[in-house]
Amino acid sequence: MRGKIMKYIFNSKQMYQIEQTAMEEYGVPSLVLMERAALSVVSELYHQNLQDHPFVVLCGTGNNGADGIAVARILAEQKKNVCVYLIGDYTKCTRENKAQLKMLDAYGVTKLTELPPENPEIVYVDALFGIGCSRPIEGLALQVIREINRRSGIKITIDIPSGIDTFGHVQGDAFQADTTVTFSYAKVGQVLYPGKSYTGSIVVCDIGISDCMISDKQEKYLSIEKMDCRKHIPGRIPNGNKGDFGKLFIIAGSYGMGGAAYFASKAAYLCGAGMVKILTPAENSTFLQEKIPEAILSIYEGKWNEKQVLEGLQWADAVLIGPGIGTSSDMKKLLEFVYSNAQTPVVCDADALNLLSEHTSLLLNPHTEWVLTPHLGEMSRLRKDSISFIKEHLIETAEEFARDYQVIMALKDAVSVCAIPYENTYINLSGNDGMATAGSGDVLSGIIAGLMVTGMKPSEAAPYGMYIHGLCGDHAAKSKSSYSMMASDILDSISYVFNEMQA
Repeated sequence: MRGKIMKYIFNSKQMYQIEQTAMEEYGVPSLVLMERAALSVVSELYHQNLQDHPFVVLCGTGNNGADGIAVARILAEQKKNVCVYLIGDYTKCTRENKAQLKMLDAYGVTKLTELPPENPEIVYVDALFGIGCSRPIEGLALQVIREINRRSGIKITIDIPSGIDTFGHVQGDAFQADTTVTFSYAKVGQVLYPGKSYTGSIVVCDIGISDCMISDKQEKYLSIEKMDCRKHIPGRIPNGNKGDFGKLFIIAGSYGMGGAAYFASKAAYLCGAGMVKILTPAENSTFLQEKIPEAILSIYEGKWNEKQVLEGLQWADAVLIGPGIGTSSDMKKLLEFVYSNAQTPVVCDADALNLLSEHTSLLLNPHTEWVLTPHLGEMSRLRKDSISFIKEHLIETAEEFARDYQVIMALKDAVSVCAIPYENTYINLSGNDGMATAGSGDVLSGIIAGLMVTGMKPSEAAPYGMYIHGLCGDHAAKSKSSYSMMASDILDSISYVFNEMQA
């Protein structure tokens, strides 16, 4: 993503409120914002060295179409080869659209009644529908979008690809952009799938709307970038000892699942944890002693015992439970014991989530800060909703569960969401499809728990941990390719990412 450093992400309703503030409280006329938007699009066309190509600008009847008409007019002013294709009932166009069309007519820009013959040199500029698109595209607009998607040529979209709604859903079909030029802030529909797959590269342009126009009560979503991460990672104490850097109690592993305990514990160590104690069955002891001798092993034969677990809970600054523990009745009792006795923050992952899904009412009782890290399948079991429904309502699902049960919800998907109850919701933009591999989630839970014991609040450790996890995946993909990535590659990248952030 190029342009303005992205921190806030907005949906259409939120962005409308900000624009109204800009116009009503700061006195910035809508046509001024529109002119700046059009100039920024033209600037991007020049940046991509497209200024000498022929342009076909597709314009609808709303303000997104008005942006497109303004782009065509500016290109005409600069003696470029440009024409417009107007689609929709122009007896019902917006006031701004009508004003832009009047100026366009003064320049004598050609208005098409059908698409020109296919030419790979043509730059198609999509300004049919904006982020307010909320119903399936049909008729001529749908035909034109499908025809241009089929063609070769360069495809630029203004604000968001036509056919993508504010939450990234495809309304029947959508314009397949190479580049999306958006204004002031990125939009939710551009960064969530499936909308993200239509967006191409995103360029965020400043048009005179700034953070001061966002009220404290304004709903918004946050994204994290490296500069933020660098500021928030706790510093090391020069004369500190291992106790100063936190103690993590990990309850993980079962017969044949020692790898889950290894991934989580090593990830925590690599994120700065001073000490890690692993409660795990005796079958895993040899493997873990060889793979991660730095860890303290708390071994049990057959069944765990309360004294042993209580000692671990009282010793620790944070707890991680779930990776590879299985879903037996004995593990269910262990989860309930941890819930009732933990006095420090808890990260709940993997099998612990599956056990929790059988009685989520447990979370309605008073509890310490809990971070839940489900993937879509685990979230489906927690919410008793279908995976397809959750994918369609990713943000709402995370926020509702966080509020209902007063937990931090780190919901994992191709684009992950972290909801802090009655606080911020984060959309994580780091990572790649190579991270969809066994053990990746264990690494994430270890990263989050490791950050917690080094001094980050759970409400910070969860979203920042997701971001770091994604950065590790991105580094691994560069060296291994997304096809060949394994969880161990993500794990091995943690040191690189921390080193880069400290540079």
